[in-house]
Amino acid sequence: MTPPPTAAPAPPAPADSVPARDPGAGRRSHPATGGALVLVGMLLVALNLRAAVTSLGALLDEVRDGLGLSGTTAGLVTTLPTIAFAGLGALTPWLVRRVAPARILVVAMLALVAGQVLRVATDSTWVFLLTSALALAGIAVANILLPMLVKQHFPHRTGLVTGAYTMTLTAGTTVAAASAVPIAHAFGSWRAGLGIWAAMAAVAVLPWVPLALRTRTAARRATPTVAAAPAARIRPERTRLGWAMALYFGAQSLSGYAIMGWLAQLFRDAGYQPESAGLLLAGVTALGVPIALLMPTVAGRLATLRPLVLGLTTASTLAYLGLALAPHGAALLWVILLAIGQGAFPMILTTIGLRARTAEGTVALSAFAQSTGYVIAALGPLLVGILYELTGGWTAPIGFLLVALAVQTAAGMAIARPRYVEDE
Repeated sequence: MTPPPTAAPAPPAPADSVPARDPGAGRRSHPATGGALVLVGMLLVALNLRAAVTSLGALLDEVRDGLGLSGTTAGLVTTLPTIAFAGLGALTPWLVRRVAPARILVVAMLALVAGQVLRVATDSTWVFLLTSALALAGIAVANILLPMLVKQHFPHRTGLVTGAYTMTLTAGTTVAAASAVPIAHAFGSWRAGLGIWAAMAAVAVLPWVPLALRTRTAARRATPTVAAAPAARIRPERTRLGWAMALYFGAQSLSGYAIMGWLAQLFRDAGYQPESAGLLLAGVTALGVPIALLMPTVAGRLATLRPLVLGLTTASTLAYLGLALAPHGAALLWVILLAIGQGAFPMILTTIGLRARTAEGTVALSAFAQSTGYVIAALGPLLVGILYELTGGWTAPIGFLLVALAVQTAAGMAIARPRYVEDE
Protein backbone atom coordinates (compact mmCIF):
# COMPACT_ATOMS: atom_id res chain seq x y z
CA MET A 1 0.00 0.00 0.00
CA THR A 2 1.05 3.62 -0.38
CA PRO A 3 2.05 4.94 3.06
CA PRO A 4 0.74 8.22 4.38
CA PRO A 5 3.05 11.20 4.04
CA THR A 6 5.58 11.43 6.83
CA ALA A 7 7.69 14.18 8.21
CA ALA A 8 11.08 14.79 6.59
CA PRO A 9 13.65 12.30 7.92
CA ALA A 10 16.09 13.48 10.53
CA PRO A 11 19.85 13.17 9.94
CA PRO A 12 21.20 9.71 10.74
CA ALA A 13 21.81 9.15 14.45
CA PRO A 14 24.43 6.92 16.04
CA ALA A 15 23.32 3.34 16.59
CA ASP A 16 21.02 2.90 19.57
CA SER A 17 20.83 6.62 20.24
CA VAL A 18 17.74 8.14 21.83
CA PRO A 19 16.73 11.47 20.27
CA ALA A 20 15.71 14.14 22.73
CA ARG A 21 11.98 14.58 23.20
CA ASP A 22 11.16 11.88 20.64
CA PRO A 23 7.85 10.29 21.62
CA GLY A 24 9.24 6.96 20.57
CA ALA A 25 12.33 7.48 22.71
CA GLY A 26 14.39 5.55 20.20
CA ARG A 27 15.44 5.39 16.61
CA ARG A 28 13.63 3.73 13.75
CA SER A 29 14.93 0.24 13.37
CA HIS A 30 16.00 -1.58 10.28
CA PRO A 31 15.74 -5.38 10.23
CA ALA A 32 19.53 -5.59 10.15
CA THR A 33 19.94 -3.38 13.23
CA GLY A 34 17.19 -4.41 15.59
CA GLY A 35 13.98 -4.14 13.58
CA ALA A 36 13.55 -7.91 13.48
CA LEU A 37 13.71 -8.11 17.28
CA VAL A 38 11.22 -5.24 17.57
CA LEU A 39 8.86 -7.04 15.19
CA VAL A 40 9.12 -10.31 17.13
CA GLY A 41 8.50 -8.41 20.36
CA MET A 42 5.46 -6.68 18.90
CA LEU A 43 3.96 -9.96 17.70
CA LEU A 44 4.47 -11.62 21.08
CA VAL A 45 2.85 -8.67 22.83
CA ALA A 46 -0.05 -8.75 20.37
CA LEU A 47 -0.54 -12.46 21.08
CA ASN A 48 -1.34 -11.52 24.69
CA LEU A 49 -3.59 -8.50 24.17
CA ARG A 50 -6.92 -10.34 24.41
CA ALA A 51 -6.20 -13.79 25.90
CA ALA A 52 -6.86 -12.57 29.45
CA VAL A 53 -10.24 -11.24 28.28
CA THR A 54 -11.60 -14.02 26.06
CA SER A 55 -10.49 -16.81 28.38
CA LEU A 56 -12.60 -15.16 31.08
CA GLY A 57 -15.54 -14.82 28.69
CA ALA A 58 -15.44 -18.53 27.89
CA LEU A 59 -15.31 -19.42 31.60
CA LEU A 60 -17.62 -16.70 32.90
CA ASP A 61 -20.26 -19.15 34.14
CA GLU A 62 -17.67 -21.15 36.11
CA VAL A 63 -16.12 -17.99 37.56
CA ARG A 64 -19.56 -16.72 38.58
CA ASP A 65 -20.26 -19.96 40.41
CA GLY A 66 -16.77 -20.20 41.91
CA LEU A 67 -16.74 -16.66 43.30
CA GLY A 68 -20.50 -16.27 43.83
CA LEU A 69 -20.88 -13.34 41.44
CA SER A 70 -24.26 -11.78 40.66
CA GLY A 71 -25.23 -10.99 37.08
CA THR A 72 -24.44 -7.29 37.64
CA THR A 73 -21.03 -8.09 39.16
CA ALA A 74 -20.31 -10.40 36.26
CA GLY A 75 -21.16 -7.50 33.99
CA LEU A 76 -18.63 -5.38 35.91
CA VAL A 77 -16.00 -8.09 35.43
CA THR A 78 -16.56 -8.06 31.68
CA THR A 79 -16.46 -4.24 31.72
CA LEU A 80 -13.08 -4.10 33.47
CA PRO A 81 -11.07 -4.30 30.22
CA THR A 82 -12.66 -1.17 28.81
CA ILE A 83 -12.27 0.72 32.10
CA ALA A 84 -8.59 -0.19 32.35
CA PHE A 85 -7.91 0.52 28.69
CA ALA A 86 -9.53 3.95 28.94
CA GLY A 87 -7.76 5.03 32.12
CA LEU A 88 -4.27 3.70 31.47
CA GLY A 89 -4.38 4.33 27.74
CA ALA A 90 -4.77 8.07 28.32
CA LEU A 91 -1.51 8.13 30.32
CA THR A 92 0.59 6.40 27.68
CA PRO A 93 1.63 9.53 25.68
CA TRP A 94 2.86 11.05 28.97
CA LEU A 95 4.86 7.88 29.65
CA VAL A 96 6.51 7.70 26.22
CA ARG A 97 7.71 11.28 26.53
CA ARG A 98 9.70 10.20 29.60
CA VAL A 99 10.52 6.51 29.22
CA ALA A 100 11.63 4.44 26.21
CA PRO A 101 8.81 2.25 24.81
CA ALA A 102 10.89 -0.91 25.29
CA ARG A 103 11.20 -0.27 29.01
CA ILE A 104 7.49 0.53 29.27
CA LEU A 105 6.62 -2.75 27.55
CA VAL A 106 8.81 -4.77 29.94
CA VAL A 107 6.86 -3.37 32.90
CA ALA A 108 3.52 -3.74 31.09
CA MET A 109 4.07 -7.41 30.31
CA LEU A 110 5.28 -8.12 33.87
CA ALA A 111 2.08 -6.51 35.17
CA LEU A 112 0.10 -8.79 32.86
CA VAL A 113 1.95 -11.85 34.18
CA ALA A 114 1.48 -10.88 37.83
CA GLY A 115 -2.19 -9.98 37.45
CA GLN A 116 -3.09 -13.25 35.73
CA VAL A 117 -1.28 -15.31 38.36
CA LEU A 118 -2.71 -13.46 41.35
CA ARG A 119 -6.32 -13.39 40.20
CA VAL A 120 -6.57 -17.19 40.09
CA ALA A 121 -5.03 -17.55 43.56
CA THR A 122 -7.86 -15.83 45.44
CA ASP A 123 -11.39 -16.57 46.58
CA SER A 124 -12.20 -12.88 47.12
CA THR A 125 -14.31 -11.09 44.54
CA TRP A 126 -12.57 -7.77 45.19
CA VAL A 127 -9.08 -9.22 44.99
CA PHE A 128 -10.08 -10.93 41.74
CA LEU A 129 -11.27 -7.57 40.36
CA LEU A 130 -8.14 -5.70 41.48
CA THR A 131 -5.67 -8.26 40.14
CA SER A 132 -7.60 -8.49 36.89
CA ALA A 133 -7.25 -4.71 36.67
CA LEU A 134 -3.48 -5.06 37.16
CA ALA A 135 -3.27 -7.49 34.26
CA LEU A 136 -5.43 -5.28 32.09
CA ALA A 137 -3.28 -2.24 32.89
CA GLY A 138 -0.38 -3.92 31.11
CA ILE A 139 -2.59 -4.60 28.10
CA ALA A 140 -3.88 -1.02 28.10
CA VAL A 141 -0.42 0.49 27.69
CA ALA A 142 0.56 -1.99 24.98
CA ASN A 143 -2.64 -1.24 23.06
CA ILE A 144 -1.51 2.37 22.59
CA LEU A 145 2.15 1.64 21.93
CA LEU A 146 1.82 -0.84 19.06
CA PRO A 147 0.45 1.60 16.41
CA MET A 148 3.20 4.05 17.37
CA LEU A 149 5.89 1.39 17.07
CA VAL A 150 4.62 0.49 13.60
CA LYS A 151 4.86 4.13 12.53
CA GLN A 152 8.26 4.60 14.12
CA HIS A 153 10.06 1.42 13.07
CA PHE A 154 8.20 0.39 9.90
CA PRO A 155 6.90 3.62 8.31
CA HIS A 156 6.98 2.16 4.78
CA ARG A 157 5.35 -1.15 5.75
CA THR A 158 2.48 0.16 7.86
CA GLY A 159 -0.22 -2.02 6.31
CA LEU A 160 1.87 -5.20 6.33
CA VAL A 161 3.08 -4.88 9.91
CA THR A 162 -0.30 -3.71 11.21
CA GLY A 163 -1.88 -6.71 9.49
CA ALA A 164 0.72 -9.04 11.02
CA TYR A 165 0.20 -7.86 14.58
CA THR A 166 -3.60 -7.66 14.36
CA MET A 167 -3.63 -11.18 12.90
CA THR A 168 -1.45 -12.35 15.80
CA LEU A 169 -3.71 -10.56 18.27
CA THR A 170 -6.72 -12.31 16.74
CA ALA A 171 -4.95 -15.67 16.84
CA GLY A 172 -4.22 -15.25 20.54
CA THR A 173 -7.83 -14.29 21.14
CA THR A 174 -8.99 -17.40 19.29
CA VAL A 175 -6.71 -19.84 21.07
CA ALA A 176 -7.69 -18.49 24.49
CA ALA A 177 -11.42 -18.63 23.74
CA ALA A 178 -11.25 -22.14 22.28
CA SER A 179 -9.00 -23.78 24.85
CA ALA A 180 -9.92 -22.09 28.15
CA VAL A 181 -12.82 -24.48 28.90
CA PRO A 182 -10.98 -27.70 27.88
CA ILE A 183 -7.95 -26.66 29.96
CA ALA A 184 -10.17 -25.90 32.94
CA HIS A 185 -11.87 -29.28 32.64
CA ALA A 186 -8.56 -31.10 32.20
CA PHE A 187 -7.21 -29.62 35.44
CA GLY A 188 -10.56 -29.66 37.23
CA SER A 189 -10.71 -25.92 37.88
CA TRP A 190 -11.52 -22.67 36.10
CA ARG A 191 -8.38 -21.26 37.72
CA ALA A 192 -6.17 -23.29 35.40
CA GLY A 193 -8.14 -22.14 32.37
CA LEU A 194 -7.42 -18.51 33.28
CA GLY A 195 -3.98 -18.75 34.86
CA ILE A 196 -2.17 -20.65 32.13
CA TRP A 197 -2.00 -17.55 29.92
CA ALA A 198 0.46 -15.93 32.34
CA ALA A 199 3.16 -18.18 30.84
CA MET A 200 2.51 -16.78 27.37
CA ALA A 201 2.76 -13.24 28.75
CA ALA A 202 6.07 -14.09 30.41
CA VAL A 203 7.50 -15.10 27.02
CA ALA A 204 6.46 -11.71 25.61
CA VAL A 205 8.76 -9.97 28.10
CA LEU A 206 11.91 -11.57 26.69
CA PRO A 207 12.52 -9.60 23.44
CA TRP A 208 11.97 -6.27 25.18
CA VAL A 209 14.60 -6.84 27.89
CA PRO A 210 17.64 -6.46 25.56
CA LEU A 211 15.89 -3.60 23.74
CA ALA A 212 15.25 -1.85 27.06
CA LEU A 213 18.87 -2.36 28.15
CA ARG A 214 20.06 -1.02 24.81
CA THR A 215 18.09 2.22 25.12
CA ARG A 216 19.26 2.65 28.72
CA THR A 217 22.89 2.21 27.71
CA ALA A 218 22.49 4.62 24.82
CA ALA A 219 20.98 7.23 27.11
CA ARG A 220 23.91 6.93 29.54
CA ARG A 221 26.47 7.27 26.73
CA ALA A 222 24.73 10.21 25.11
CA THR A 223 26.84 13.38 25.08
CA PRO A 224 25.02 16.45 26.41
CA THR A 225 24.16 18.74 23.52
CA VAL A 226 21.92 21.68 22.88
CA ALA A 227 18.39 20.52 23.61
CA ALA A 228 16.21 19.99 20.61
CA ALA A 229 13.32 22.38 20.22
CA PRO A 230 10.18 20.77 21.59
CA ALA A 231 7.74 19.70 18.90
CA ALA A 232 4.29 21.22 18.87
CA ARG A 233 1.90 19.11 20.91
CA ILE A 234 -0.74 17.39 18.85
CA ARG A 235 -4.16 17.47 20.51
CA PRO A 236 -6.67 15.15 18.80
CA GLU A 237 -9.33 16.11 21.35
CA ARG A 238 -9.51 19.51 19.64
CA THR A 239 -10.20 18.05 16.19
CA ARG A 240 -13.28 16.63 14.50
CA LEU A 241 -11.17 13.77 13.19
CA GLY A 242 -10.03 12.83 16.69
CA TRP A 243 -13.61 12.67 18.00
CA ALA A 244 -14.88 10.74 14.98
CA MET A 245 -12.06 8.22 15.44
CA ALA A 246 -12.88 7.92 19.15
CA LEU A 247 -16.58 7.35 18.45
CA TYR A 248 -15.88 4.68 15.85
CA PHE A 249 -13.32 2.96 18.05
CA GLY A 250 -15.65 3.16 21.05
CA ALA A 251 -18.71 1.80 19.28
CA GLN A 252 -16.86 -1.10 17.65
CA SER A 253 -15.09 -1.93 20.94
CA LEU A 254 -18.41 -1.79 22.78
CA SER A 255 -19.77 -4.54 20.57
CA GLY A 256 -16.48 -6.43 20.52
CA TYR A 257 -16.19 -6.69 24.29
CA ALA A 258 -19.87 -7.45 24.70
CA ILE A 259 -19.39 -10.34 22.26
CA MET A 260 -16.24 -11.58 24.00
CA GLY A 261 -17.90 -11.37 27.40
CA TRP A 262 -21.39 -12.72 26.64
CA LEU A 263 -21.56 -14.60 23.33
CA ALA A 264 -20.61 -17.93 24.89
CA GLN A 265 -23.37 -17.43 27.48
CA LEU A 266 -25.87 -16.64 24.72
CA PHE A 267 -25.04 -19.91 22.98
CA ARG A 268 -25.24 -21.81 26.27
CA ASP A 269 -28.70 -20.39 26.82
CA ALA A 270 -29.60 -21.47 23.28
CA GLY A 271 -28.85 -25.09 24.21
CA TYR A 272 -25.17 -25.59 23.40
CA GLN A 273 -22.80 -27.37 25.78
CA PRO A 274 -20.09 -25.17 27.41
CA GLU A 275 -17.33 -26.59 25.18
CA SER A 276 -19.37 -25.97 22.03
CA ALA A 277 -20.30 -22.46 23.15
CA GLY A 278 -16.63 -21.69 23.73
CA LEU A 279 -15.76 -23.02 20.30
CA LEU A 280 -18.42 -20.85 18.68
CA LEU A 281 -16.94 -17.81 20.44
CA ALA A 282 -13.51 -18.91 19.25
CA GLY A 283 -14.92 -19.22 15.75
CA VAL A 284 -15.61 -15.49 15.66
CA THR A 285 -11.98 -14.72 16.37
CA ALA A 286 -10.58 -17.58 14.28
CA LEU A 287 -12.41 -16.38 11.19
CA GLY A 288 -11.15 -12.92 12.04
CA VAL A 289 -7.51 -14.00 11.56
CA PRO A 290 -7.44 -13.70 7.74
CA ILE A 291 -9.63 -10.59 7.98
CA ALA A 292 -7.12 -9.01 10.36
CA LEU A 293 -4.28 -9.80 7.95
CA LEU A 294 -6.00 -8.45 4.84
CA MET A 295 -7.95 -5.49 6.24
CA PRO A 296 -4.98 -3.10 6.70
CA THR A 297 -3.84 -3.60 3.11
CA VAL A 298 -7.36 -3.22 1.72
CA ALA A 299 -8.01 -0.10 3.83
CA GLY A 300 -4.73 1.46 2.74
CA ARG A 301 -5.45 1.00 -0.96
CA LEU A 302 -8.94 2.49 -0.99
CA ALA A 303 -9.46 6.14 -1.84
CA THR A 304 -12.29 6.19 0.71
CA LEU A 305 -13.24 3.79 3.50
CA ARG A 306 -16.99 4.13 2.90
CA PRO A 307 -17.43 0.73 1.15
CA LEU A 308 -15.67 -1.00 4.07
CA VAL A 309 -17.67 0.87 6.70
CA LEU A 310 -21.00 0.00 5.07
CA GLY A 311 -20.02 -3.60 4.34
CA LEU A 312 -18.95 -4.23 7.95
CA THR A 313 -22.18 -2.64 9.22
CA THR A 314 -24.30 -4.87 7.00
CA ALA A 315 -22.58 -8.03 8.24
CA SER A 316 -22.97 -7.05 11.90
CA THR A 317 -26.63 -6.13 11.45
CA LEU A 318 -27.48 -9.49 9.91
CA ALA A 319 -25.55 -11.30 12.66
CA TYR A 320 -27.37 -9.51 15.48
CA LEU A 321 -30.77 -10.12 13.94
CA GLY A 322 -29.89 -13.79 13.48
CA LEU A 323 -28.74 -14.16 17.08
CA ALA A 324 -32.01 -12.62 18.27
CA LEU A 325 -34.28 -14.76 16.08
CA ALA A 326 -32.49 -18.11 15.59
CA PRO A 327 -29.41 -18.42 17.80
CA HIS A 328 -29.26 -22.22 17.59
CA GLY A 329 -30.50 -23.08 14.14
CA ALA A 330 -27.96 -21.05 12.15
CA ALA A 331 -25.23 -20.42 14.72
CA LEU A 332 -22.36 -20.94 12.26
CA LEU A 333 -23.77 -18.36 9.86
CA TRP A 334 -24.09 -15.78 12.64
CA VAL A 335 -20.53 -16.53 13.75
CA ILE A 336 -19.24 -15.92 10.21
CA LEU A 337 -21.14 -12.64 9.92
CA LEU A 338 -19.96 -11.52 13.35
CA ALA A 339 -16.36 -12.25 12.34
CA ILE A 340 -16.76 -10.12 9.23
CA GLY A 341 -18.38 -7.31 11.21
CA GLN A 342 -15.58 -7.39 13.78
CA GLY A 343 -13.20 -6.53 10.95
CA ALA A 344 -13.96 -2.99 12.11
CA PHE A 345 -11.23 -3.47 14.74
CA PRO A 346 -8.24 -4.00 12.38
CA MET A 347 -9.69 -1.33 10.11
CA ILE A 348 -9.70 1.34 12.82
CA LEU A 349 -6.21 0.34 14.02
CA THR A 350 -4.97 0.81 10.47
CA THR A 351 -6.82 4.09 10.14
CA ILE A 352 -5.00 5.48 13.20
CA GLY A 353 -1.75 5.25 11.22
CA LEU A 354 -3.35 6.47 8.01
CA ARG A 355 -4.77 9.60 9.63
CA ALA A 356 -1.47 10.80 11.16
CA ARG A 357 1.71 11.97 9.43
CA THR A 358 4.23 11.34 12.22
CA ALA A 359 4.99 8.98 15.10
CA GLU A 360 4.03 11.71 17.57
CA GLY A 361 0.72 12.23 15.77
CA THR A 362 0.12 8.49 15.73
CA VAL A 363 0.65 8.00 19.47
CA ALA A 364 -1.48 11.07 20.27
CA LEU A 365 -4.32 9.92 18.00
CA SER A 366 -3.98 6.32 19.19
CA ALA A 367 -4.14 7.36 22.85
CA PHE A 368 -7.12 9.68 22.41
CA ALA A 369 -9.12 7.39 20.13
CA GLN A 370 -8.51 4.31 22.28
CA SER A 371 -8.81 5.85 25.74
CA THR A 372 -11.94 7.84 24.88
CA GLY A 373 -13.27 4.95 22.85
CA TYR A 374 -12.89 2.54 25.74
CA VAL A 375 -14.85 4.89 28.01
CA ILE A 376 -17.69 4.48 25.52
CA ALA A 377 -17.03 0.76 25.18
CA ALA A 378 -17.27 0.27 28.94
CA LEU A 379 -21.04 0.58 28.61
CA GLY A 380 -21.22 -2.51 26.41
CA PRO A 381 -20.58 -5.56 28.62
CA LEU A 382 -22.06 -3.83 31.67
CA LEU A 383 -25.36 -2.84 30.04
CA VAL A 384 -25.62 -6.17 28.25
CA GLY A 385 -25.24 -7.87 31.63
CA ILE A 386 -27.83 -5.62 33.27
CA LEU A 387 -30.33 -5.99 30.40
CA TYR A 388 -29.80 -9.74 30.39
CA GLU A 389 -30.46 -9.99 34.13
CA LEU A 390 -33.51 -7.70 34.00
CA THR A 391 -35.20 -9.33 31.01
CA GLY A 392 -33.90 -12.88 31.26
CA GLY A 393 -33.29 -12.98 27.52
CA TRP A 394 -31.23 -11.60 24.69
CA THR A 395 -33.64 -9.42 22.70
CA ALA A 396 -33.02 -6.24 24.71
CA PRO A 397 -29.20 -6.67 24.81
CA ILE A 398 -29.07 -7.23 21.06
CA GLY A 399 -31.30 -4.20 20.46
CA PHE A 400 -28.79 -2.14 22.44
CA LEU A 401 -25.95 -3.45 20.26
CA LEU A 402 -27.85 -2.45 17.12
CA VAL A 403 -28.15 1.12 18.40
CA ALA A 404 -24.38 1.17 19.05
CA LEU A 405 -23.83 -0.11 15.51
CA ALA A 406 -25.76 2.86 14.10
CA VAL A 407 -23.45 5.25 15.99
CA GLN A 408 -20.43 3.32 14.71
CA THR A 409 -21.60 3.64 11.13
CA ALA A 410 -22.15 7.40 11.37
CA ALA A 411 -18.67 7.90 12.82
CA GLY A 412 -17.18 5.61 10.19
CA MET A 413 -18.55 7.75 7.40
CA ALA A 414 -16.91 10.78 9.02
CA ILE A 415 -13.42 9.20 9.06
CA ALA A 416 -13.72 7.63 5.62
CA ARG A 417 -12.03 10.35 3.58
CA PRO A 418 -8.22 10.83 3.81
CA ARG A 419 -6.99 13.63 6.11
CA TYR A 420 -4.46 14.03 8.92
CA VAL A 421 -4.77 14.96 12.57
CA GLU A 422 -1.72 17.24 12.34
CA ASP A 423 -3.57 19.38 9.75
CA GLU A 424 -6.58 20.03 11.98
